[in-house]
Amino acid sequence: MNLRGLPVVGDLLEAGAEDRVFDVLLLVGPLLILFIAVVGRSVLTSGGAIIYILFFILYIIYRGTHQ
Repeated sequence: MNLRGLPVVGDLLEAGAEDRVFDVLLLVGPLLILFIAVVGRSVLTSGGAIIYILFFILYIIYRGTHQ
């Protein structure tokens, strides 16, 4: 089974920006939020959220300047 076969993931990949990194970031975001909701707020989860946001912003800037 591939990722396109999954109901939500397949739809996201079809409607996505045809950029694998961006698609993965869009998929990881809700999973990160769910993980924080289940585990609770800690240094680990706060650090993960900060790293995710920074990577997301830096990747958008990178793509904007290299196209």
